[in-house]
Amino acid sequence: MKKLVLLRHGESQWNLENRFTGWTNVDLTEKGEEEAREAGELLNQEAIKFSVVHTSLLQRANRTMEICIDQMGLTKVSKKFDWRLNERHYGGLQGLNKAETAEKHGDEQVLIWRRSYDIPPPGGDSLKTTAERTIPCLLECIEPELQQQHNCLVSAHGNSLRSIIMHIEKLSPEDVVNLEIPTGQPRLYEFTDNHYQKLGD
Repeated sequence: MKKLVLLRHGESQWNLENRFTGWTNVDLTEKGEEEAREAGELLNQEAIKFSVVHTSLLQRANRTMEICIDQMGLTKVSKKFDWRLNERHYGGLQGLNKAETAEKHGDEQVLIWRRSYDIPPPGGDSLKTTAERTIPCLLECIEPELQQQHNCLVSAHGNSLRSIIMHIEKLSPEDVVNLEIPTGQPRLYEFTDNHYQKLGD
């Protein structure tokens, strides 16, 4: 059995500033870098080694991946970058402060944009359209490596990972919108006979 580890990037500068980030390239904060190191330490404690890592095209996920595998002492790792693992695109909301946006449009409308399954913000992605690119990435690129007995690390984003977890754990659209994925905390699965089992709580 092989292991799949899903890791949301560490805290970014716009996480700290409470802004909609989407595809904007922002870097990690010092706290975010520390979260990435702690993720590497935790995976070392679990004695998980990776021969391949998958990440998005966005800086915060790339930096998290680099810090994590450096902390693990992994030097011979195949790194694969795929735009399909990018965060959902927030369209016209990107760069806006979430609290200020709620004051302008109302808490209820902003909550719909942020957490509904199939209603996108203006000019942006919904979780449904995000899933339409992330799940094929899982099936076409990541699962074949698990089937070939490679442990895989995926360093990505809250919504790209949320859509993958929805598929893996067979969550309903109603359940997935309440799924919280903390920054910098690895989520572990065992992969056996094309089935996933979540490890830990």
